[in-house]
Amino acid sequence: MTGTQVESPDTDEPGHLPPAPAKARWRAWLLEGLSERAARHPGPHATPDAAHEGHPWWRVMCLTGVDYFSTLGYQPGIAALAAGLLSPLATLVLIALTLFGALPVYRRVARESPHGEGSIAMLERLLPWWAGKILVLVLLGFAATDFMITMTLSAADAAAHVVENPYAPHWAHGANAWITLFLLAALGAVFLKGFKEAIGIAVALVATYLSLNVIVLAVAVFEVLSHPVKIGDWTDAMATEHSSPLAMIGVALLVFPKLALGMSGFETGVTVMPQIKGDPSDTYDRPAGRVRDTRKLLTTAAVIMSFLLLLSSLATTILIPQDAFKSGGPANGRALAYLAHEQLGGAFGTVYDVATIAILWFAGASAMAGLLNLVPRYLPRYGMAPEWTRAVRPLVLVFMVAAVIITLWFHADVDAQSGAYATGVLVLMLSAAFASTVAAHRRGHRVAALGFGAITAVLIYTLVTNVIERPDGLKIALIFILAILITSFASRVHRAFELRAATVTFDEPATRFVEEAAAHGPLRLIANEPQEHSRREYRAKEYSQREQTHIPDGRPVLFLEVFVTDSSDFSADLTVHGDEKYGVRRLRVSGATVPNTIAAVLMELRDRTGQVPHAYFNWTEGAPFSHLLRFLVFGDGEVAPVTREVLRRAEPDPARRPRIHVG
Repeated sequence: MTGTQVESPDTDEPGHLPPAPAKARWRAWLLEGLSERAARHPGPHATPDAAHEGHPWWRVMCLTGVDYFSTLGYQPGIAALAAGLLSPLATLVLIALTLFGALPVYRRVARESPHGEGSIAMLERLLPWWAGKILVLVLLGFAATDFMITMTLSAADAAAHVVENPYAPHWAHGANAWITLFLLAALGAVFLKGFKEAIGIAVALVATYLSLNVIVLAVAVFEVLSHPVKIGDWTDAMATEHSSPLAMIGVALLVFPKLALGMSGFETGVTVMPQIKGDPSDTYDRPAGRVRDTRKLLTTAAVIMSFLLLLSSLATTILIPQDAFKSGGPANGRALAYLAHEQLGGAFGTVYDVATIAILWFAGASAMAGLLNLVPRYLPRYGMAPEWTRAVRPLVLVFMVAAVIITLWFHADVDAQSGAYATGVLVLMLSAAFASTVAAHRRGHRVAALGFGAITAVLIYTLVTNVIERPDGLKIALIFILAILITSFASRVHRAFELRAATVTFDEPATRFVEEAAAHGPLRLIANEPQEHSRREYRAKEYSQREQTHIPDGRPVLFLEVFVTDSSDFSADLTVHGDEKYGVRRLRVSGATVPNTIAAVLMELRDRTGQVPHAYFNWTEGAPFSHLLRFLVFGDGEVAPVTREVLRRAEPDPARRPRIHVG
């Protein structure tokens, strides 16, 4: 994270008892980095600072590759379990969807959202007001499912590699859950201590892991070609199970959604865009080099992964007995590791296991860093994050508790978690495809819009099929969505009475009006609805306020009018414009809510003039509860008491607090 450090209270303040030293140190450590800005964690998915030059695209590809390529550790086994002897055909369908579906979609996302916001930001821009915010919260729930299951599934598969290794101690057998929890605890400890830039580690891990996989697959291909009868046995077995090649293709099309987790990594690929160096001529508004290199990253990773997935599916299906893939079998969740031990011996197999465990564990680190950057990117901006979510360590603890619960729920079973993982991946891909369809349509690219629309339809089918077959993913996602919605709206209500203005500036006429009025004493402002009024209505409003609230005769008054732009926004920079109409001097400003905007302007006027301003209101007719709901949803309601409450919280000293008068 960036921002100011949390300081312990001033112990020299009169009447203030300092907390116990241990408690103060614990709080300072836990909330280190807490600031008013959205949290940013210095992990692999973080946004670099302005001085950061970035990295070549191939190095950043390794960063996202620890998540994407690590699926080789369990994808072939899951594919064999889901599709049986038809695993290569189903994998071929998956590859086609990857190269001709997901890849074009995310190449479009890279162009439309070049600063790492991803497809969620594209959809946020499509829907106005609260609809866009709620959609983002729902998508964050699915994204949390994706990243959380990445952590737990990867750790569970790493545990499977530990347990199945022939050199593993006897006590490790059957201890998958405990090993998984240990790996997750170690992951959490890394982030609690501080996770620094890790691209160098990612490059080493990916290079080692892919090299070992190439060796294993090359030996497997040699074994198959040396014994062509194995291919015949496989094809004969398929012909026995299925009546015709057309039936095989049909079954492959039906079962391939179960393999969808093999498409993970695309959302991560666009999230890490700010880490890519790009061209020297790139600007923030036109990062052409970064977009081009991100597309290289996505294409290269997809091609490498597709090639390895197809080879691994063929090798494992032909060379490994089908019973070995079943739950508890030696190839369950570790098909390529099984081949490494069988074909190259225990020593090489152990080296392969160690590399697989390392990259699977680091995939969890990549997912955790993604969560720590994704959640604070949106929730603080919406006013929907509790104060502690601006610090990294409390979030790490929350995510680790969730990871423990998920691990125990699924008993650290890779197969059981694959459905939940695929659900999160598919929803994010579906949102990206839909957003790309709309973006292409709005730009008048009809052919592209039709293509993205077709991909969207395929992804809808894939998602629906996956949810029907394995509803656990949807259940987990709904739990995350519900938790995010409840905590987000509770935080929004709790923070509703903040000033919610980053800066308040006055244009030249407004500054002149304020200076001239302040020359006669404390400012007197009449809060007025911003609709256009006649000369008679303005005079009547001023007369009634002077009479009912006893504004001193002869003192100049300013009319303060607030326009509500988007009440779903939480904070904004305020610009006060001054104009004069019918002889009435008006200060006009746009904001998310009326009371908070008025309070922010009054506080700024106090600081500018050095005098406490006075604001005058009329009571609003209606029930208090309905007005509270109007304030929370539409930004208006009963303005006077809410403005007073906002000021009370912003300024604890009554003598310095702007005065509110109601008549």
